[in-house]
Amino acid sequence: MSNPSQTPGPLLTAAQSFDTVLWNDSADLDELSQSISFGGVGATCNPVIAYTTISKHPDIWKARIQEIADANPTWGESEIGWQTVKNMSVEAAKLLEPAFEKYNGRNGRLSVQTDPRFHRDAKKLADQAVEFSELAPNIVVKVPATKVGIEAIEDATYRGVSMNVTVSFSVPQAVKAGEAIERGLERRKAEGHDISTMGPVVTIMCGRLDDWLKSVVARDGIYIDPSALEWAGVAAFKNAYRIFQERGLTARLLCAAFRNVLQWSEFQGGDVVVSPPFKWQQIINASDYEPVARMDVPVDEYYINQLRRIPDFNRAYEEDGMSVEEFETFGPTAKTLRQFLNADADLDALVRDILVPAP
Repeated sequence: MSNPSQTPGPLLTAAQSFDTVLWNDSADLDELSQSISFGGVGATCNPVIAYTTISKHPDIWKARIQEIADANPTWGESEIGWQTVKNMSVEAAKLLEPAFEKYNGRNGRLSVQTDPRFHRDAKKLADQAVEFSELAPNIVVKVPATKVGIEAIEDATYRGVSMNVTVSFSVPQAVKAGEAIERGLERRKAEGHDISTMGPVVTIMCGRLDDWLKSVVARDGIYIDPSALEWAGVAAFKNAYRIFQERGLTARLLCAAFRNVLQWSEFQGGDVVVSPPFKWQQIINASDYEPVARMDVPVDEYYINQLRRIPDFNRAYEEDGMSVEEFETFGPTAKTLRQFLNADADLDALVRDILVPAP
């Protein structure tokens, strides 16, 4: 059922009713503008999103990529591609400046992802985080929740960068990342720096955890009520939220990699960020759903007990389910890192096709 045009949809109603905030999982300017009208106060960009946006709007971006290449005649495809990501990010960040000012830096931020090819080098990740944070005042920078990444997250936070922890699927990753941010903030504060306008977030890619567990169940022949598999990411997120609240960690949790509406509806009422792709925002906002506070409502024990049949769910759900050294080899981490690395290659190829078109 569609809402009458004069009646706020569920997204705006939720934004006006709860501390839960909406960020758009894209830097596409058309989508972001509409998301802002739904109450959106943040967005994200990375090579995957840049590739999608360029492919969607070739009439705009092919010419702009050629302009970047013409202005930098010695640059290769990767440098041109990343400059495109930077330009796209700056433009999207501009749309979010009003929210940035309204929320004193806590919202109104545009997430930019560090180069996944640096995933083995903490210094390069932290240095690039500082570089990206200087693109605009309201940038928040993504670094993966691996052992190396967590080292970079603390360093970059200490150097004044608001972080968005990414490639994160589990309670142990989220907690270790939140603690690293806290250490960085405390070190910065101890040296007399103002941290009041910093806006760190820690992502749990709820849908990608669901995806992974579904593949594990099929691979290993685990008998389980399939409906429970829609609740794994929700359960991990709620457990991490409880820990963050109990320990007073500064960073907010952010739900990404949207797969079902539970990953929006179940988090309403929490002091968290939910970042669905725009198509899911349209589905939610065209519905007759009435948002209610559900963040503190536990996932039904029936689903938890079903999910506990999967060893990787327990690794993701329990705070001590994995050591920091195990983060990089956790199934969804390795799979997502590979996808992000492939996205860099795809963006390079797209730029190459523009600069050297096939005969």
